[in-house]
Amino acid sequence: MLEPNLFTTSNWLEVFLRLILALFFGAIVGWEREVHNKPAGLRTHMLVSLGSALIVLIPIQLGIVIEDANAFSRVIQGVLTGIGFLGGGAIIHESSESRRGNVNVKGLTTAAAIWIAAALGIIAGCGLWEMGLMGVSLTWIVLWVLKKFEA
Repeated sequence: MLEPNLFTTSNWLEVFLRLILALFFGAIVGWEREVHNKPAGLRTHMLVSLGSALIVLIPIQLGIVIEDANAFSRVIQGVLTGIGFLGGGAIIHESSESRRGNVNVKGLTTAAAIWIAAALGIIAGCGLWEMGLMGVSLTWIVLWVLKKFEA
């Protein structure tokens, strides 16, 4: 069963702080993408994270979460499905005439980063800031630190 205090808030300052946290999480991921001149950068990731937080805050604010946890689950599923389409747009297929038939796929990491930004926004919207800090830290390690080990 869901913890009522975690998923309900009548305090608008807390709602605002959750949205700011979502922007912060998106900014961390987006900044790394921006530094590496990727097509989806700082603003895109911040907006994805903020939008995801806003969408999950709607049922939280309306009290739907307490009444029907399944409805909240469907909201999260809908956000992640929609973000999948956005991430799909970041993936580019290039074929080379000199390599007949070979296809080069680019943008998979950016698409994954968009998906992670959405997940971090959902986490922030739910008020799970500790999990969000762990998630954004691990994401940064994967994107920034492990990049140095790629061939």
